[in-house]
Amino acid sequence: MIETETEITAGLIRHLLRDQHPDLAELPLHEVEGGWGNQMWRLGDELAVRIQRMDTNPNNQLKERQWLPLLAARLPLPVPVPVRSGAPSDRFPKLWTVMTWVPGLPLDRGVITRNEHAADTLAAFLRALHVIAPADAPADTGRGAHPKDCTDGFCQFFDALDADAIGSDAADIRAVWDDAVAAPAWEGAPVWAHGDLHPANVVVADGTLAGIVDFGDMFAGDPALDLSAAWVLLPAGTAARFFAAYPEADEATIRRARGLAVMKSLFLMLMGQNGDRGLPGGKPAWGPLGRMALDRVLSERLTRFHT
Repeated sequence: MIETETEITAGLIRHLLRDQHPDLAELPLHEVEGGWGNQMWRLGDELAVRIQRMDTNPNNQLKERQWLPLLAARLPLPVPVPVRSGAPSDRFPKLWTVMTWVPGLPLDRGVITRNEHAADTLAAFLRALHVIAPADAPADTGRGAHPKDCTDGFCQFFDALDADAIGSDAADIRAVWDDAVAAPAWEGAPVWAHGDLHPANVVVADGTLAGIVDFGDMFAGDPALDLSAAWVLLPAGTAARFFAAYPEADEATIRRARGLAVMKSLFLMLMGQNGDRGLPGGKPAWGPLGRMALDRVLSERLTRFHT
C-alpha cells in the first residue's frame, strides 16, 4: 500500500495557490469525486487543480505540461490544458498543475446513448491524435508493448479474479489473448497515443463522448492500446462502426487491440473486485464495466478480424 504523506484537503490546496498563484487562490474550490494516481479539485468554473496523490512519478505531470498545449489545438475533443505549474514545496512535496476544466461526467458515472455518434467521435479523436510523433516525444515505457510482452500482466489479472467472475469464458478469453500474442508487431513510425483510455478517463455529455482526460501515460508508439477502447468504452455493437471510421487500423493492429481490450477488461473487473473487498485502489463501479467490456470483446467479431 502506498499512502499519501500529506493529507490533501481544500485548505492545503488554498495554501498552495496562495503561495504560488495567489491570483487564483480565492476562486471557488471543491474536490472532484474519483481520482487515483492524482486527485482533482475544481477551481472556479473553468479550471482544475491536478495534484499527485498515489502517483509518485513526476514525469506524468511533466509530460502533460510539455505536450498537451501543443496537442490540444488539433484534437477534436476538449482535453485538459495546463495553464499554471505548481512546484513541490515544504507544504507539499509533489507536483501539482492548474489545468483547464473539461465539462462532462466521467463515463464510469455516466452513460453513452448516442452509440454511433460516440463511435464516430472516438474514431475522429484517435485519428487526430495518432499522428507521427516528434523524435523527442516521450518514449513508450511499456504501455504500448506488444501483447506477447504483456503476458505476465494478463496472467496476473486472470489468475487474481474470482472464478465466478470469469465463469465459462476462460477458454474464449485465452483464445483472444493467444491470437493477439501471435499477431504481427507494429511496423509503422511511432505515433502519439493516450495510453490509458478507460471509463474514468473520458467524459460524456448529451449521451456521447465530450472530452478525454488524464494524459499522464501518453507515449509515442503502437496505437493498438488506444484502439482497444472500441470495446472498453463504446456500447455493444459499435466496434465495427468505430473501425469503419478508423480505416488505418490493419488486421494485425485490430488483433493486438482486441487482446489488449481483454486485458484492460480483466483489470477493470479486478479493480471492482478489490473495491468490494475494501482493498486500496478499489473501484467497485469498475467491476460491472469491465465485465460488460469483456462481453463485448468476446461476442463482437469484425469482418477485418480473423479468428
